[in-house]
Amino acid sequence: MTAPHEPAPATQLPAPGPGARPPGTGGRQDTPVPLPHLLGETPGADDAFRLFCFPYAGGNAAVYRGLRATAGPGLAVYAVEPPGRGRRMAERPYDAMGPLVAHLADALAPALDRPYAFFGHSLGGLVAFELARVLRARGARQPEHLFVSASAAPGSRRVRPVIHSATPDAVKQELRTLGGTPPEVLENDEVMEVVMPMLRADYAVLETYRHDPGPPLGMPLTVFGGTTDPVAPADLLEGWRAQSVHGARIRMMSGGHFYLHDAAAPVMAAVEHTLGLRTGGLGHAAEQSTADRP
Repeated sequence: MTAPHEPAPATQLPAPGPGARPPGTGGRQDTPVPLPHLLGETPGADDAFRLFCFPYAGGNAAVYRGLRATAGPGLAVYAVEPPGRGRRMAERPYDAMGPLVAHLADALAPALDRPYAFFGHSLGGLVAFELARVLRARGARQPEHLFVSASAAPGSRRVRPVIHSATPDAVKQELRTLGGTPPEVLENDEVMEVVMPMLRADYAVLETYRHDPGPPLGMPLTVFGGTTDPVAPADLLEGWRAQSVHGARIRMMSGGHFYLHDAAAPVMAAVEHTLGLRTGGLGHAAEQSTADRP
């Protein structure tokens, strides 16, 4: 659920930028973040279908380079950059789910003017799910499909230790256990000092999240899981079936919690096939890597 990705080579976290809010506060910004700041670019006026991707805890928009690189011409992939990382390093990260998804709903609103879907890995899966619920409550256009990856269903039991309030050594040990974080990052005290506030905030979003049961979503739901994932094992994915009126299709991929790092091509093939943007079969690689459970 976590893995710092390309952290800034600073020795301390920069001060919050103009208009940034303290983590965990509930009010929305008066002016939503401009789309180029959130997505790294302005969405194309000729996009036929957009896929918005939400990173895992400790990750930034760059973790979705692989998905972007393997997408076909019919799908415009945009990686969302939450505060506190990447190009938004100068902003304080959120440490609670409600304010985070309210911020994202405000900021993404101008880009939801045509068919789109959400994809979220680990914490990003829960963020995508809660964002879809907020958009429904606001009467906004809904995603055509929700893709959740390596994320236990809302309300599932915890299977990992609490990290957001743990010692730095305990945080590092959990990252080593989960994999996905280069050893040279974990062993670099200056880099870890930079990313630790963001890691703690992201884990706080995850670990203080409490699912508020409500009506199932109206769009189809696809769940990806890693066959050896210790964070979101197969039995903890089953609960997603209750979160959509269509149930959920569960696709198991070879690998652990960060299977996505090595499976961008088969995952993108499955996404495009599900959205009707890729004809024929999933391709040899995808067929070898996935096992479906309707």
